[in-house]
Amino acid sequence: MAAYYARRCGEDADDLAQEAWLGLLEALPELDLAIGQPEHYLIARARWKMLDLVKRERVRRCVSLDDTLAEATRPPSPDVAFAAACVSEFAIGLKPTQRRVLGCLLSGFTWREAGERLGCASANVAYHVRTIRRRYEEWI
Repeated sequence: MAAYYARRCGEDADDLAQEAWLGLLEALPELDLAIGQPEHYLIARARWKMLDLVKRERVRRCVSLDDTLAEATRPPSPDVAFAAACVSEFAIGLKPTQRRVLGCLLSGFTWREAGERLGCASANVAYHVRTIRRRYEEWI
């Protein structure tokens, strides 16, 4: 079981086996032989202990806030600044609704999500996207 979870989660199999044994040994004092099958209970406790370790390790692997803060305070590269200036210049020539659609799409929303935010159907967003594309081709 430890080898299987190690392959699936990228953890060390020996660490998982150790956690499984700890879970099994912790469950022994509260084991009631009169209820069900004790082997199933012990295996379940071992599995839960391993999965708890996997969850803890996944949380520990997240990027620290210090690294994220350093990236956020770093000034943008000249390419990023130039691209932002081009988008701003292009957006000035659009109608207000088209600017809002463009803003939603540049923020990472799907057409459906943009439509929900703007209070229209995704088909309307598709119409505005076609218009924005035509205007962009003219602008280029």
